[in-house]
Amino acid sequence: MLRKIRISVATLFLIGITLLFIGIGQQWWGWMASLQFLPSCLALNFAVIAGTVVVTLLFGRIYCSVICPMGIFQDCVNSLSSRRKGKKARFHFHKENRALRDFFLALTLLALMFGVQWFVVLIAPYSAYGRMVRTVVDPSSATAIIVGASTFVVIAVSAWLWGREWCNSICPVGTVLSLFSRFSLFRPMIDTDKCVHCGVCEKKCKASCISSFDQKIDYSRCVDCFDCLDNCKAGAIRYRFAFGRKAKAEEKKEEGVDTGKRAFIAATAFLGGSAIAKADGGLAKVLEKEVPQRNERLVPFGAGSVKDFYDRCTGCGLCISACPNNVLRPSTDLKHLMQPQMGYEKGYCRPECTACADVCPTDAILPISAEQKALIHIGHARINPELCVVNRDGVSCGNCARHCPSGAIRMVESDGRSIPVVDEERCIGCGACENLCPSRPISAIVVDGLSVHQIS
Repeated sequence: MLRKIRISVATLFLIGITLLFIGIGQQWWGWMASLQFLPSCLALNFAVIAGTVVVTLLFGRIYCSVICPMGIFQDCVNSLSSRRKGKKARFHFHKENRALRDFFLALTLLALMFGVQWFVVLIAPYSAYGRMVRTVVDPSSATAIIVGASTFVVIAVSAWLWGREWCNSICPVGTVLSLFSRFSLFRPMIDTDKCVHCGVCEKKCKASCISSFDQKIDYSRCVDCFDCLDNCKAGAIRYRFAFGRKAKAEEKKEEGVDTGKRAFIAATAFLGGSAIAKADGGLAKVLEKEVPQRNERLVPFGAGSVKDFYDRCTGCGLCISACPNNVLRPSTDLKHLMQPQMGYEKGYCRPECTACADVCPTDAILPISAEQKALIHIGHARINPELCVVNRDGVSCGNCARHCPSGAIRMVESDGRSIPVVDEERCIGCGACENLCPSRPISAIVVDGLSVHQIS
């Protein structure tokens, strides 16, 4: 029964989060993104962080098998693998690779602390799953396709061959939660009087954490999938309250001191690292626009600054999915690999739209209203007179001035021609002028980002 309940809830989460990455159902499924652990740490969402830790202390790593989309995806792959291999032995118990787990956790913490976000983007489970979905939904970038396809192959092959080895040896979220799951109050437990040493539980355990010979379970790696409960024909494994029976006092004391210190240190460092990181042109068919050189990167309204945005963003791609104007796309440069890059080649940031701010789970883009957005300046338009069709082709235009929502561009007479002039105090950097400029392949008017956003 517990396994069926777990599968049902996990299925709902997987469908809901997948639809979010596709760009469907934010009003129905948006809260699922807010429950993701690493984005919550980056957003310093202490309610979700505390809730996840408390649930883990009570019931074990339920998060990894019910809420995390990458964990659920691996279970799906493992299920297909199990059906193909039938009743053959699949898994065997092996001790946790603590050195490897701690190594990747340390790398993640250092990446968070020193702003090496591309590493966090690659290893974060929520971001990795979003990257795979986006590769299928919007294969517009060669780099995104390569990274997304590579992620899929690595995760799928790992799950097919070794079950939950990725979760228990590489994933930083799994490692952090494992430090608390060791002390969970409710857990699968082996009744040694009923156990017949058949070994079925060990062979079916995708986390390779059950030793049928020693009749022990490594709860740091157990993800509470409840497969062992259903596969034990002797009824020797039950999910129940873990304390109150005989246990070796010395063993418990030793384990408690060691893992207790590690849990405190690792969790504190993880949160500390997270805190640090906290259309039309009016002309005939035209060439596609090229990405212009900007003096500073553009980041979305609500980000606050370029540094804050990239320090907190995990590259999950949810904002890219939600953007209705094609303003956001995955970045291809190494420093910000797969994190969102803002540009106005295919659309502009409409003043009434707050879609990206509504879905961001890490507060890399803070929630704002349309009224607040109208007062935020994320960049300033810059005109290149040599590219302007008024000077280059001697034609009348004024497209940028007509479509500027803040009235920051006006046409002035110069040498018998009406040329555009930008009032930087009124320009908010929405990109309407750049997007709608008829000059091709580079717009005559380009928006340079502001490193720190201004509020008028």
